[in-house]
Amino acid sequence: MEVSPRALLDTSDQLVVVITPTWTSTTGTVQRYERATPASEWRSLEPAIPVVVGRTGIAWGIGFDGVSSDGPHKHEGDGKAPAGIFPLDTAFGFAPRDSVQNVKLPYVQLLPTTDCVDHTASAHYNTVVDRASVPRVDWNSAEHMRQVAQYKIGVIVGYNAAPPVKGRGSCIFLHIWAGPDSHTAGCTAFDEAKLRDVMMWLDPAKRPLLVQLTADDYRNLRAGWKLPTLDLRTI
Repeated sequence: MEVSPRALLDTSDQLVVVITPTWTSTTGTVQRYERATPASEWRSLEPAIPVVVGRTGIAWGIGFDGVSSDGPHKHEGDGKAPAGIFPLDTAFGFAPRDSVQNVKLPYVQLLPTTDCVDHTASAHYNTVVDRASVPRVDWNSAEHMRQVAQYKIGVIVGYNAAPPVKGRGSCIFLHIWAGPDSHTAGCTAFDEAKLRDVMMWLDPAKRPLLVQLTADDYRNLRAGWKLPTLDLRTI
């Protein structure tokens, strides 16, 4: 189902903007923007910093297939991070909830039994669940999140949710990177200290969004979607 980018953006006061040079780039930049009200101008909180994305780049996510004839379309296992606009709705980490009281988002503590299910036949496809708590484990493929060091802190990207479309991609997060020369399986990752700043800043009352696009698509869509003005010359 196609989404309305303007409808999403018109109700948001916090953006995490990720720009990559091309569809196949594995690196790019991330920058935070906020505004006082939906009628206000976007303002940058700091200069852009480096970010890494999927091992094969990015691709139009579900809901954005009709935006442009240019660019690939995301599917399960393609190693691409989703392009488009998506909610940032839940934080996670290894620490217990009472030790991260400054996090405003709903928070999930990752346990040894926490899985993110990427098995397309599972009723729990593209959800983070405690396999010790479900009536039946109906998947044979999942990320065992507590075993991934880069998931010490992170944010769940509300991609392909409510309900998920089988095969269009799963388990999309903002998480800690393994360095500026690394890549991900389809997530977006950057420096731990900066990620912690982002996680503490995100406020569900401000309906935060991830905007993730190539530089050319951002340039073409900015005015129509009323996105912040960026200096794309350095991307």
